[in-house]
This record gives sequence, C-alpha cells and structure tokens, in this order.
Amino acid sequence: MTQTTTTAAPPQEARRAPGSPADRAVKRQRVLDILDAAGRDSLLLTTNTALTWYLDGSRVHISLAGDPIAALLVDRGGDHLVTFNNEAGRIGAEELPPGVNLHTVPWYGNLHQAAAAVGSGTQPPLAEAEAAAELRAARQQLLPAESARYSLLSAELAGIMTDVLTAARPDTTEFALVSALAGRVVAAGAEPLVLLCNGSSRSTFRHPLATHSPLGRRAMAVVCARRDGLVANITRWVRFDAGTPEERDAEARIAAVEADIFDATVPGARLDMVFAEIQASYVRHGFGADQWEQHHQGGPAGYAGRDPRVTAAVTDTVVLDQAFTWNPSGPGVKIEDTVQLTESGLRVLTVDPRWPATTVNGLERPVTLQL
Repeated sequence: MTQTTTTAAPPQEARRAPGSPADRAVKRQRVLDILDAAGRDSLLLTTNTALTWYLDGSRVHISLAGDPIAALLVDRGGDHLVTFNNEAGRIGAEELPPGVNLHTVPWYGNLHQAAAAVGSGTQPPLAEAEAAAELRAARQQLLPAESARYSLLSAELAGIMTDVLTAARPDTTEFALVSALAGRVVAAGAEPLVLLCNGSSRSTFRHPLATHSPLGRRAMAVVCARRDGLVANITRWVRFDAGTPEERDAEARIAAVEADIFDATVPGARLDMVFAEIQASYVRHGFGADQWEQHHQGGPAGYAGRDPRVTAAVTDTVVLDQAFTWNPSGPGVKIEDTVQLTESGLRVLTVDPRWPATTVNGLERPVTLQL
C-alpha cells in the first residue's frame, strides 16, 4: 500500500472538495469522543452514509448500487482515507478534504483490511457497526456549512419539481416525467437516488416505480436526490381536473396528520414516542388504525434517506438543527418534505414559492398543483 500526496491544483472548472474545515473539526471531535467512551484508539468507517458525513460531502462511490470505493480510519493521530489505485487521482484532486491522508491499494485489494492497518494504534480499530448508534447521534445535529448546502439542494429540488410538473400533461407518461426529473437533478450536480411516479391508473401503489402508463387525471411524483452526501426528499401531486370531494378531503386530512407529527417533533422528544403519535394521528383524522402499517412513516434525514426509519423500537432523541423527512400516506394521498428543526421551529427546506400552498397549523404546506 502506498500513501499519495496530491499537490497539483485542479483545473478551475473542476470540482473541489465541499467540506468545511470548521464543520470537519467538530465532526472529528465527535468521533474522538466516541473513541474515548469506548476506550479505543481508532474507528473504521466503511459505509457511504458515515464516509460522506465525516468527509463533509466527498463522493466516495462509483455505482449508486455498489459499495464505497474508499474506507477511512480515524485515529488519534489523524484521518486516513484508503482507496483503490485507479480511484486515487479523482479522489485526491476533487474529493479529499484538507488534512486527510490519502493511501492507495491495488484495485483488487481489500480496502477494509488495508485501512485497518494504516493507523498508529496497537488495538484493532472499532468497527463502524459497533458504534452505529453513537455515529447516528453524531450525525443528528447539522452544522452551519452542511445546513447551508442542504437548504440549497432542497430548494433547487423543489424548483425542479415545480418546473417539471407544471409542464406535465395527462398524456405524459410516468417514464417521461421521471426522465425529465432525473435530467434536471443530474444537471444540478446531484444524484437521483429514488424516482417514483404513479398516474391515476396506479394510484393505489405507495412506492410506484414508473411505467409507460400515461398520467391521466392526476399523478404523484417522488424524488430523493443526493448532493455533497446530503439527501433531500420530496413528494408532489399534480391534477388535471377539479378533483373529487373525497380526494380533496383526504388531502386535507393527511396534511393534518403531518401537522400532528410536526408538533411532536421537538427537542428532547424520543422518536418512539413520535411514532406513537403518528399511529394515533391516523385514527384521529379518519384514516384507520392500520394505515401506519401500509408504508414507512419517515424519520430523521441527512446523509441517508432516513437515518433511520422510525419505528416503535427507535429511541433516539430529537435535537436542534436535526433534519427530518416525515411521509404520512393514506389511500391515494401522501405528503412529504425535507425539514429542519431550528430554534424558531420547523423550517421547510424543500420549498418553492411558486408551488401552491395552504397554511396548516401555522406552516405553509403544499397542495395539489391543479393544471
């Protein structure tokens, strides 16, 4: 294994590592605190979620469906990123934050074994899985620079939704709609991780992968997009007629469920208790006691689509500056935005002022776009 030092400046138009030195210093201290609590000398990070968080936005993937092409050892002497020899040039030029030591192994080598061997400690490193809960807690409170990047991505994604859905027509196919969304997301420098669409003929499906079916009289579109490691999530509806009284009533009631969830998302709240409020809210607003079982309900967001999905077994505590994407749904209805909990309350990040909205419990919430 070799250590690589990159000194050449990248071309002016090339990507530069997005990380904030100030944010990264806080993240390193959070990991050192985990090591202190565990009585260990080093921690090996191996998942995309942990790596992109700790490196503050570096891209450490090639295939969106594949494992990271890097592993990182955090020890008391410094940070050591190990990648394959054929990836090191790009990583060093475009993704490596200042102060991180870059090491390479042959493309056929074992990243995890190599990364475990570069540290200065005498103990084996703490595996990421052994510190999963502690690392999740370390990711909860978004720092200033990453909060700014997240806000920008989320607002751009909301604008993309507005542009694409405003141009949709009843004969637009689901594939055509998600293709337009994907093109705009990629053009914004982001990666479309999830693209869903159902036209009126497929409105019963809550995770509708697109087909060649036309949208018909109404449609739902869902996008989860990642940039600089952060994942923004959004759902929007479009309708080409006035809608039925039943649809409009269900849309108002699912927004009321979401408002109850927002009210429960306060600093110090335990997520299992928020989940209990979700279950009760479905009943309170006429959806039936089984609706929470028909689709996951969302949870904390950030460097994973949900970090984690909330269930009755998740006892993490809500903190200030944490991001969330809750997504309550019922038959033919769903509402979903990425939000951040601030000192002044929940702030919606995936917002475009051009999209029609109504006030629900003091917060502007999206309604169906009527064309």
